[in-house]
Amino acid sequence: MTDPSRGATDPLTTWRRLSGSCVLLDGFHALKHAVRFHARVPVAVTTDRGAALTLAEELAPDVRDTLQALLTEVPEAAYQTLVPRPHPTGVAALAERPSREANLETLRRTPRTAPVVVLDNPRNLGNAGAVIRLAAGFGATGVVTTGTLDPWHPTVVRGGAGLHFATAVERLTVAELPPGPVFALDPEGDDIRGLKLPDDAVLAFGSERTGLSAELRARTDHLVSLPMRPQVSSYNLATSVAMTLYHWSAAGGASA
Repeated sequence: MTDPSRGATDPLTTWRRLSGSCVLLDGFHALKHAVRFHARVPVAVTTDRGAALTLAEELAPDVRDTLQALLTEVPEAAYQTLVPRPHPTGVAALAERPSREANLETLRRTPRTAPVVVLDNPRNLGNAGAVIRLAAGFGATGVVTTGTLDPWHPTVVRGGAGLHFATAVERLTVAELPPGPVFALDPEGDDIRGLKLPDDAVLAFGSERTGLSAELRARTDHLVSLPMRPQVSSYNLATSVAMTLYHWSAAGGASA
């Protein structure tokens, strides 16, 4: 969604005014996805407006006109002062974070037509971003993190390619988790291939190093395991989420 007031102020001034309160969209694809899922973007810049719009024509013609209205070209040196790591596409934007109240309403609403993914005390920002991208692709209701990791950290948003705006993303305590039966991934659980995951499931995944916390384990209704060859110790977190969401969708869950 464009901001009708943009253009009245220098984009660099607008950026510096809003950078502390908005979400950084780092790169063309993050901006593309945010726009597709109705993020409000008050400022967007690029080092090469023509190249960015050509990219839009090739990869995202559905949002090309919106990006044409949003993007302002700025010098390379100015762009590099706005982002911690310049993106190869030379595009960056700021978006307003979705309302926490609206996200919580979405997460708590029942009946649900798709599961909620819970990352219990995740540690790796890139893994969290990859999970959010997966959840958006499968049409999950949302992604919840527990613990100290901020799921809206710029590195997580970059890893999620802006798809935070396609699903409800929030940090909660275990006590605040959305309603629904909790299916937690654990090597000692029942083989997932013998189970049908319900649409209202809360799918919980432990941290990359320590697994499920005692608090979440106590809240769990079903322990579930993924098929794994003997002597292979574990899967990457995002891989585990992908396998679990695929199992849910293959049994009839919708991906849209």
